[in-house]
Amino acid sequence: MTITELTPPPGEPLTLAETKAHLRIDGTAEDDLLTALIGTVRTHLERETGLSLLTRSFRLYLDDWPASRVIQIAKGPVQTIESVKVYGTDGMPSDIDVSGFVLDGEARPARLGLPQHPAPGQAINGIEIDFSAGFGPTGADVPDTLKRAMLLHAALLYEFRGAVTPGQQPAAVPAGYDRLIAPFRRRGL
Repeated sequence: MTITELTPPPGEPLTLAETKAHLRIDGTAEDDLLTALIGTVRTHLERETGLSLLTRSFRLYLDDWPASRVIQIAKGPVQTIESVKVYGTDGMPSDIDVSGFVLDGEARPARLGLPQHPAPGQAINGIEIDFSAGFGPTGADVPDTLKRAMLLHAALLYEFRGAVTPGQQPAAVPAGYDRLIAPFRRRGL
């Protein structure tokens, strides 16, 4: 199972103004650095939790249907299933009717129930599922706990700004960060 991002985030869940207020920074001299740090902490948080903070489009590739007929989608929260394609032996895709599918987009991982599932003729990535995932289109839709974790992380990275290059960030996570994001982390056995 592979998930690729089809559209980039429409922005960032934290604004530059929110970040500057948290850090008590006036002026614009550090705006470029702060903007880069906001992107870094968002990316790190999304990787750690499997979440998409702002809603955007993704594609899930599968080799075959699961035996349980329930597909687990590791990126969430899933808002909608846009399309399902199955590739035949000729390499041509066929659209599958998604009207009978059942989506539990809030589950961790999200679950998609399949009433029908024609076998793919292509051995690798024979199934493509396009979906949108995220809390909403703006930072106002993102849970405050996650935004707080991002602000704490941005503050720590800002402290390391002279010691660690932006390309090597995140250098660390702040105390309390793991507790803030714990309810949103992926669980596994």
